[in-house]
Amino acid sequence: MKRIEAVIKPFKLEDVKDALAEIGITGMTVIEVKGYGRQKGHSELYRGAEYVVDFLPKIKMEMVVENDVVTQVTDTIVEAARTGKIGDGKIFVSDVEKIIRIRTGEEDNEAI
Repeated sequence: MKRIEAVIKPFKLEDVKDALAEIGITGMTVIEVKGYGRQKGHSELYRGAEYVVDFLPKIKMEMVVENDVVTQVTDTIVEAARTGKIGDGKIFVSDVEKIIRIRTGEEDNEAI
């Protein structure tokens, strides 16, 4: 099993969620986060004063999937989240050693 974490632009959330639902991924966690990479924030003007916004709003999606669908899931996220502009985001894939569903006690693949 693999854990997929995707950091994307907020306005792309529905597109990515719908694309993942089309390939059968229904369970995920979505978190509003702030961050920056090469984008390094931007300057804004408020009441005549300029200030720097270092951390930009992003959405972090997390899901656990079986090993055989990882490439399909990551390709789907890239396709749905891409705008072609700086700040589109990143995807992180890592191993999951164990899953336990609290309500039933089911473990690993049965708990996904």
